[in-house]
Amino acid sequence: MRLFVGIDVSAEQLEACFMNMDGDKLEAFQVNNNLEGAQYLRNRILSAADKLPASEIHIGLEATSVYSWHPAMYLHEDDALRKRKTKVFTINPKLINKFREAYADLDKTDRLDAWIIADRLRFGRLTTSVVMQERYLALQRITRMRFHLVHNLTREKQYFLQNLFYKCNAFRSEVDSSVFGHAIMELLLEKYSLDEIANMDVAVLADYLKDKGRNRFPDPEGVAACIQKAARASYRLSKVMEDSIDLVLGTSILSIRSIQAQLKELDKAIEKLIEDLPGAKCLRSIPGIDLVYAAGILSEIGDIERFDDQAAVAKYAGLVWRKHQSGPYEAEDTKRIRSGNRFLRYYLVEAANSVKNRDPEFGEYYRKKYKEVPKHQHKRALVLTARKLVRLVDVLLRNDQLYTPRRKVNSAKV
Repeated sequence: MRLFVGIDVSAEQLEACFMNMDGDKLEAFQVNNNLEGAQYLRNRILSAADKLPASEIHIGLEATSVYSWHPAMYLHEDDALRKRKTKVFTINPKLINKFREAYADLDKTDRLDAWIIADRLRFGRLTTSVVMQERYLALQRITRMRFHLVHNLTREKQYFLQNLFYKCNAFRSEVDSSVFGHAIMELLLEKYSLDEIANMDVAVLADYLKDKGRNRFPDPEGVAACIQKAARASYRLSKVMEDSIDLVLGTSILSIRSIQAQLKELDKAIEKLIEDLPGAKCLRSIPGIDLVYAAGILSEIGDIERFDDQAAVAKYAGLVWRKHQSGPYEAEDTKRIRSGNRFLRYYLVEAANSVKNRDPEFGEYYRKKYKEVPKHQHKRALVLTARKLVRLVDVLLRNDQLYTPRRKVNSAKV
């Protein structure tokens, strides 16, 4: 006999509904979303399990931003519940919404939501549901923050380039050097006007770039000449507009450097956390998977035993395509599912892009998929390569082994 507990989570309240295996509602009540409320809920769950009696307890909560994390972890780690073979499921809200559509005549209330979650638990067939261990969650907080900062950095750089076009619209077409290099950013922070840059002695400008660039420019004189050419070819701004753009560029540069410094600190923290995690060495043995990709994949997957097989991992990442078949007809062009863990999908796709450049087998697979279609070639081939990478990741983590590229058998006679 199983007891099913559906919990609808909000920032302040937990709405609970208890259900037996026949679908009968046993009780429903509300508690505060805090430690005291969770303790009271735990006691009510144990009491209901004794009355049935229940040999197993299944508890389900929607993955509601940060609000469901504390009650899920509390119920998952509670010793008394563990003795009752309790499983805690954090369920994708999209799955609950689709299930709710079968009950079109019901209203939308928190109490009914808890009942629907309990009923969905009763139907079973839930995957990747057990709450992850804290050490994976600790790493996940950092890798997701890094994900957030990387996207902020991209947006900040795009905004910087927009304003650079106001300042010097010919820069990108004339200067064959990264605008985000330390030396050129220092030059822009100086707030020189275009006329001052254009009339500056080339040798002086080259020495400036060489000094600020820490002698990393292979041809500082050539870069200096290109910068002056861009300055002469660009439109001129009025004094008031130029001062405004200089201030915006300076602020944007400081933001970019601040994010870059924060990323370095996060990378140091990631390196410390990942050292003792099972599977870290396995993933990093794959050519092209560095510290960040390995940490991102591990933090989202957690313990690989949470998944039945590699197909379950792929579905969790959203790297699955729906089948469209009727009688003898089966569509060739199908769409990828829109659900799944977007963070895991991001790290798998980015890792696949790196692995294909370093591992011959993955590179060959990518090129094969690239040639199969006339449009969206790179995007399609890369996502399919990420799906192939899932199988490798699953095998390595499940068997705790390092990656050994397949040996090519030479059929030529010696």
